[in-house]
Amino acid sequence: MANRLVLRWTLSAFRNQDPQTGFDLWVLPLSGDKKPFPFLKTPFEEREGQFSPDGNWIAYQSNESGRFEIYVQPFPAPGGKFQISANGGAQPRWNKNGKEIFYVSLDSKMMAAPVKSSPDGRSLETGTPAALFPVRIAGGPVPGSNKQQYAVSSNRQRFLVNLAADEDAPSPITLIYNWTPQAGK
Repeated sequence: MANRLVLRWTLSAFRNQDPQTGFDLWVLPLSGDKKPFPFLKTPFEEREGQFSPDGNWIAYQSNESGRFEIYVQPFPAPGGKFQISANGGAQPRWNKNGKEIFYVSLDSKMMAAPVKSSPDGRSLETGTPAALFPVRIAGGPVPGSNKQQYAVSSNRQRFLVNLAADEDAPSPITLIYNWTPQAGK
C-alpha cells in the first residue's frame, strides 16, 4: 500500500491510492491484529473519512456523482449510504455531539447539516444543510493532498480555518527618508 495518509490516528481511517481504483477509504484497527482493511474501494475517489463520535458512522467525500459530495455510511460494515450535501461538498467534520456534520460547499461556504441516528443505528435521518458563513479555504474547497483545512470547537461556536491569502491586497512598502549611513560605527 503506497501513498497512505492517516486522517486521524484516534479514529483510524486513512486513504490509500490504488492504481486501479484511485483513492479509497481504509481502516486501521487500533486493537486486535491491527491489520488495515478497505472500507470503500470503488472506481471513484473517496476521501476525508471521518468517524462519528460514537464510531458507528463514517462521513466522507466522494466524486461518484461527477462532483464531490458528502456521504455517510454505517461502520464497521458498509450499508445504506446517505447523501448529506445538496450541491457538492468536501471536508466533512462531525460535531462532537454526533448530531451535525459540517462541510465546505463547492461554492466556498461553511455548511452544517443536522443528522440523527435511529435507535437501532441502522438508519440516519438527514436534515437540510444550512450555510453558516462564506469561507475562503487555502487550496479551495477540495484541496489536493487531502489537507485538513479547518477544525470546529466542541461547542460549535468557533471555527479554526486555514484561509487563502488575499492576493489582491497590496504589499506594504516602507519608505525611509532623510537617512544617511553612519560610516565607521
